[in-house]
Amino acid sequence: MKPVSELDLPKLLTHERHRIHLIGVAGSGMSGIAALLLELGHNVSGSDKVSTLETDRLQRLGLRFREQHRAEDAADADLIVFSSAIKIDNPILMSARDSGKPVVRRAEALAAIMRGERGIVIAGMHGKTTTSAMTAHVLREGGVHPSHYIGGEIPILGTNAHWDPRGEYFVAEGDESDGTLRCFHPEHSLILNIEEEHLDFYVDLAAIEKVFAQLIEQTSGTVFYNTDDLNTVRLCAKRKGAISFGLSEEADYRGADVELRDFASVFCVYRRGEQLGEAVLNVPGQHHVQNAVGVIALATELGIPFERIAASLRRFEHARRRFEIKYESDRFLLVDDYAHHPTEIRATLKTARSAGRKRVLTMFQPHRYSRTKALCKEFGRAFDDADRVVVTDVYAASESPISGISGETIASEITAHGHRGVSYQPRLESVHRDLGNMLDSGDLVLSLGAGNIHEQLSLLAADLVIAEKLKAIITSDGEVRLYEPLSKHTTLRVGGPAQFWVEPRNENSLAELLRFCQRENLPLFVIGRGSNLLVRDGGIRGVVVHPCGGDFDKIEVTGNEIAAGVGAKLKEVAYAGKAAGLGGLEWMEGIPGSVGGSLRMNAGAMGVQTFENVVRVRYLDANGEAHTKIRKELEVHYRNFPLLENNFAVSAVFRGQPAPTEEIVGKLEASQEKRRTSQPAAKSAGCIFKNPDSCPAGKLVDELELKNCRVGKARVSEVHGNFIVNDGGATAAEMLELIEKIKSVARAKRGIELETEVQIVGEPA
Repeated sequence: MKPVSELDLPKLLTHERHRIHLIGVAGSGMSGIAALLLELGHNVSGSDKVSTLETDRLQRLGLRFREQHRAEDAADADLIVFSSAIKIDNPILMSARDSGKPVVRRAEALAAIMRGERGIVIAGMHGKTTTSAMTAHVLREGGVHPSHYIGGEIPILGTNAHWDPRGEYFVAEGDESDGTLRCFHPEHSLILNIEEEHLDFYVDLAAIEKVFAQLIEQTSGTVFYNTDDLNTVRLCAKRKGAISFGLSEEADYRGADVELRDFASVFCVYRRGEQLGEAVLNVPGQHHVQNAVGVIALATELGIPFERIAASLRRFEHARRRFEIKYESDRFLLVDDYAHHPTEIRATLKTARSAGRKRVLTMFQPHRYSRTKALCKEFGRAFDDADRVVVTDVYAASESPISGISGETIASEITAHGHRGVSYQPRLESVHRDLGNMLDSGDLVLSLGAGNIHEQLSLLAADLVIAEKLKAIITSDGEVRLYEPLSKHTTLRVGGPAQFWVEPRNENSLAELLRFCQRENLPLFVIGRGSNLLVRDGGIRGVVVHPCGGDFDKIEVTGNEIAAGVGAKLKEVAYAGKAAGLGGLEWMEGIPGSVGGSLRMNAGAMGVQTFENVVRVRYLDANGEAHTKIRKELEVHYRNFPLLENNFAVSAVFRGQPAPTEEIVGKLEASQEKRRTSQPAAKSAGCIFKNPDSCPAGKLVDELELKNCRVGKARVSEVHGNFIVNDGGATAAEMLELIEKIKSVARAKRGIELETEVQIVGEPA
């Protein structure tokens, strides 16, 4: 094989058959080249670090794929094609160059394939994937049978690249990011916009314009250009025979009277003042209308009647990740978009705002450190149409980090611009939880970025499907929230999020909720006021039920008995007894928990335990069936009530004893005083350890001189040795480390195995 400089590359690729190897074949651009070469009859092999659905599809078409780059896998290739993402030390690339084997870049191969056809290149910094797909679709519907190559997933076209031997036109998305736009010699060019971008490759705007100017110069037929973009006008307007399009009065092809109807853009089209008719584009956004007018101009000049063009636009579905609706209901709308440049972000947010939803919540992943550094000020001004913004860290896209540059750089710029609703989340895997917990009915959620931020939106969408079903079960009276921080619902104030936080208001809702979770195999955990509970930092997967309000908070007195729902506070039961002249319940004043938690733990204080006052308990089994048992039917242990390990309390009836008000008040005050003097005021979960037989746990910790011992913000209380307190901002991991430290010292110095009384649940972070 001759050196590449001596090859007739168009002939080699379109009229001959060869063994060709593609380095980086899993990428969206290279997979398109692979598809074209396979359809042209070549023997195609390819390598990449990962396999994808696209490489799987291509293998079914004949691609020989290797999930690693090894020189021997391309040893028999006549030609090597590589993408711009491939580094110079790639073993296949190095071997090919050492042996003198022809090596070409992706754009060079694409341009060569196009040379034998009537090429149409769609170029611009923003919108070219959707516009290229739209052009190919309109020409196909117009009976032109174009071949196409587009750098994205295109559902309506079937594949991102296709060779159609019946037609003479070839529609291609031109990539300006690496300067290879200059490789193309098309018959027609459609220029959408030109501005500063890809500053990891270009020095400045002048360097970018030089590449576009070369493409324009190498266009043999008509240049179609966006008259609403000043840089494009400056380069194209003086070109002989150039045709302008856009929304301004000066455009040769003009869109006017644009309005949004049910996420479709409706507009009138004029050609040099003459109305051609109305067009409906099933892609929202003024920027898409501008580009659609360019497609209309091109198709009209190629002789396709406007009626056919309009009909095809009505059927057009945009490329994946271009304002792609991922989830839609009466309450929520989730949309994903590839926008990663400030101009694209502003346009996409404007479109989202025009949807008329209550709020626009945005998750954004910056793309490339170089772009983040160069355009950070512009990014700061790009999010004005978002009510809330969560920024995560930079998607490197093969770049090395730049010191001082991260997602926080952009979050800070947005804040400096005056936005009050921005936060920085360095952990990508937490973004969907941060944003999901902000959700309110009527919100639109938008994921923005060219990396993998869309995966976070997909996770949110999947959980929203379940959350909506949970909401239907508990009706409008109850609450359902995603990723609720359990630190807000435990007295210790630590704990990660509940995947689904559900607040039913009555027994029927709780019963139906139990049945749903059983059918769907969803884990379920019930929480009361969150005392005696330590939730790990990773939170709790599945449904966390917090019965509260409605029937669950009711307290009713009948004779000497007090009936209380599981959501009622123990303190309120004690004071209901006082109001009814019933004593014996004063100990409840000293426990910060609810009736449900007290039953589960057989909680106690002042020498009294819960079940000494219980008359009967009403509960639901795992199937949602209701049962009632009286005290003598119940098995109860110290700090343990086994029945509630697999069943769920609904209410309980307590018995008090008639007593003088003064006596009841005295005992309540004594309980308050004991709690005040013997328990810390700081945030805690109550007693951490069960009392061993030989010595109370608090006394043991005191004797071991562990009071005020700390791990991070977790500290053993100086007031009571069996309490660990949160000094503010403690994590569950710190709490657990301190617990293990105390147990280790007790074991080593006293031979005592301490058992935790506090319930420890959830997953590590």
